[in-house]
Amino acid sequence: METRKVYVEVDAHFGSDGRLFPTAITWEDGRHFEIDRVLDARRAASLKAGGVGTRYRIRILGKERYLWYEGPGWFVEAPALSAGG
Repeated sequence: METRKVYVEVDAHFGSDGRLFPTAITWEDGRHFEIDRVLDARRAASLKAGGVGTRYRIRILGKERYLWYEGPGWFVEAPALSAGG
């Protein structure tokens, strides 16, 4: 299955040590979700959608997801749209 890069709005803050922490995501359809927890952050590539940045392994509503910060934007991997819509 092909994957596309989807840019999303992210609420984030800087910790006192200068590290960046995402706190909420607004998906492309307008739904807004608080991030329950940041489980890991490291420099990594998105092998499915392309791009390199800081990859955050996060938990939203009990499910783990990946979120990339590829300055100046944030993206997630999502299934490619079909040709028919």
